Amino acid sequence: MALPGVVRCAFTEDQVARLTGVSKRQMRYWARDGFFVPSIDLSDAGISQRLYSFRDLVSLKVLGALRNKVGVPLSHLRDVKKRLNHLGEDLWASTTLFVLGKRIVFENDEASRREDAVSGQAILEIPLRIVTGEMEEAVGALRRRDPDHYGRVARKRSVAQNQPVLAGTRIPVRAVKDFNDAGYSVEEIGLQYPSLTEADIRAAIAFEEAA
Repeated sequence: MALPGVVRCAFTEDQVARLTGVSKRQMRYWARDGFFVPSIDLSDAGISQRLYSFRDLVSLKVLGALRNKVGVPLSHLRDVKKRLNHLGEDLWASTTLFVLGKRIVFENDEASRREDAVSGQAILEIPLRIVTGEMEEAVGALRRRDPDHYGRVARKRSVAQNQPVLAGTRIPVRAVKDFNDAGYSVEEIGLQYPSLTEADIRAAIAFEEAA
């Protein structure tokens, strides 16, 4: 069974919602619509869950600010995406964006100007470098779980469709076991799920359902 290459960070919908303020409903709508699709696809490995990368987190933090705080229409965000499609994955995470009213202005290096009519109105700059730093701090806080949960498997009716998960997380035991079955080492699985400890991963691998 082939799995995608190892990535440094992978985040579930619940984690992304907590870190970015973008609701799961909004994320799912954007994914279905094709506006913003999580970049880590594990379907080739037989795992239905799609995960978000760190770059996705920064992008969603910016999109959340533009859509939910500033009120930029989604139709305009789609137009911006089409216009700047040549920037690829760097569009929302690495491009300096400005807001004029409820429209986005960007720095066109080739034309040496900010496009989309800049008037005397104040322009709000989205400080991507600051967003990235804040996101790193938030990710660190997210990983600080109750030590009593380390190395334990739990099952809650409202979590992961009643599947066994690692205590204090929503990560299914089955997902970790799938990586192990595919030949991933404990260290490699840890890269896929940075919030898990070695004890968590070994507990998931050793877990067997009661007969």
